[in-house]
Amino acid sequence: MILADLPQQPATEIAAPPPDIAPAMPAPPVRVGHAQGDPLEKFNRSMFSLHQKLDRAVLRPAAMGYKHGVPKPVRSGVRHFFSNLGEPIVFANFMLQLKPKSAIRTAVRFLINSTIGIGGTIDVAKGKAFELPHQPNGFGDTLGFYGVKPGPYLFLPLVGPSDFRDFIGGQADGLALPLAVGKPFDRIEYQVPKTVITGLDQRAEADADLHALLDDALDPYATLRSVYLQDRAGEIAALKGRAADVSMPGDLEDPAASGAKAAAAPELQDPLADPAAAPQPKPKSSAPELRDPLADPAAAPTAPKPAASGAVDPGAPVRR
Repeated sequence: MILADLPQQPATEIAAPPPDIAPAMPAPPVRVGHAQGDPLEKFNRSMFSLHQKLDRAVLRPAAMGYKHGVPKPVRSGVRHFFSNLGEPIVFANFMLQLKPKSAIRTAVRFLINSTIGIGGTIDVAKGKAFELPHQPNGFGDTLGFYGVKPGPYLFLPLVGPSDFRDFIGGQADGLALPLAVGKPFDRIEYQVPKTVITGLDQRAEADADLHALLDDALDPYATLRSVYLQDRAGEIAALKGRAADVSMPGDLEDPAASGAKAAAAPELQDPLADPAAAPQPKPKSSAPELRDPLADPAAAPTAPKPAASGAVDPGAPVRR
């Protein structure tokens, strides 16, 4: 038969469908143990959480009670009194930083407020007559002025944000009067009321700023850390007489602030350009001005005529 003479084709096996292969998933990002400059982050976050609980339960209610229960002139007088007692410490640190002019201004301010200002309860020196405002300064600033690094960030309940350098400097400032003068500054009868009153006053005065800073923050701890570190970097740079690059690494910033920074970002520059070179003016474009796409390209260009009311298309034929 004819069908028998035809060559037989080898049977081809039908390959089984490949097993379902799940699409490759990107590797999860490696979680860093702590943010840059904050090796004690786990401890600090636990202390921050404890501080927030104490603040809501005790510190803020007491501070608001102090603010609303004590008249403002009395609160201002007490604040100025304790601030005036700290002016000799400010003077000493300006001398350590070899800034005699600032030291002299601080000494004159202290003398004016201690006498005319009734023991420092009235800040007379900052008025127009003298123009000697308070200049904050401390041993932590002196250490930073001479190049001591801030060290690890530190947060302590009822104390707030700090770092190792400022914590040590703050302890030195607190011991200056008790060691140099003695009574009554070394007595517990002075230390306890001073600590309580100044702490309540500072918390009451900072209440609005803390709400504005932390209420809408995605990570309140990171936001407060970033603000503190940037402020301190700026203050140390100001003592050295130069502007500070207070930009923090991204892991120290509140993610909610990224949108605002993006909106204020400068115009993108050529990535191959030398960043130290002076900016060059943009070259004028050599491209001709846009013309009427229906005009004859071979025709000579004509000067534009001033527009008049009832102007017509220049390409339209003129009717006589």
